[in-house]
Amino acid sequence: MRANSGDGIISLPPTEGFPMITRLGETAVLITFSHTISWDIGVRAREAARCIRSRGLDSITDVVPAYTTLAVYFDGTRTSLTSVVNAIAPIIGDHREQHETPSALIEIPVRYEGPDVAEVARLTGLTPEEVIERHSSRTYRAYACGFAPGFAYLGDLDASLVLPRRATPRVRVPPGSVAIAGAQTAVYPLQTPGGWHLLGTAEVAMFDTNRETPSLIRAGDTVRFIRID
Repeated sequence: MRANSGDGIISLPPTEGFPMITRLGETAVLITFSHTISWDIGVRAREAARCIRSRGLDSITDVVPAYTTLAVYFDGTRTSLTSVVNAIAPIIGDHREQHETPSALIEIPVRYEGPDVAEVARLTGLTPEEVIERHSSRTYRAYACGFAPGFAYLGDLDASLVLPRRATPRVRVPPGSVAIAGAQTAVYPLQTPGGWHLLGTAEVAMFDTNRETPSLIRAGDTVRFIRID
């Protein structure tokens, strides 16, 4: 299969027009598998990323899967957009089935003393204890990583805890803050601004350059929060 890399959308033969390959700046393309977030679509994006990496295409500098997309970056001094599209189009076309790969189970000890526990309880109609219990009793899956090094978007949150972001974001969220927003939960790895509701503090570093793998959680991993006093 070969693709035409004009400035418009480049479509592979597909169901409902997916996957689509589109230009992403001068030295990257974006592969879109769906406009609807689901775990299966995320698995497919990560599997496609693995397959592209395994081909050892030396002009490709990075491959970054997200919820429903996959960004492929390339060295524009060594190759062209057309060449990259024609190299990856068959790979994407050949790997339409998602294959769940073995994932790591990450257990994160948490002190549930966050400044927003009482407010979350008020907004959800739960008691603070119920908020903590419902958050800590689930096993989450890492859909994607981004925003800051080591920040993993985890789902799915218990439906009773789903809330919009805070109306006024904090200028500084302490590193290790365990937070919720929408149907997701996460741990802030660094001190950054943030608008999520803070439930507690993780007792382990989410990102450490001294580790062989700096990020504690990678996309595809499963995560449990372990309540500690």
